[in-house]
Amino acid sequence: MASHEEEATVKEPLDLIRLSLDERIYVKLRGERELRGKLHAFDQHLNMILGDVEETITTVEIDDETYEEIIKTQKRNIPYLFVRGDGVILVSPPLRT
Repeated sequence: MASHEEEATVKEPLDLIRLSLDERIYVKLRGERELRGKLHAFDQHLNMILGDVEETITTVEIDDETYEEIIKTQKRNIPYLFVRGDGVILVSPPLRT
């Protein structure tokens, strides 16, 4: 049986995600979308099941009169979400101290 130290080592990139199971992670997606939620499952394509998700969508609009950028953010909460891996840009595990 493997010791706890051996189970907690990171030997390849997906190990870092494996160690984040049942913890809150940050996921940046294409289309200026960001997710924060509890990682329930994932596969080698980075398809993920997240629970208790907060989605943030950021849009930038240009004011027709002043040509200034107007940055808007929308947030919504989703109980469970399937994330398709080909839309994932970045996955950040929780901070470990």
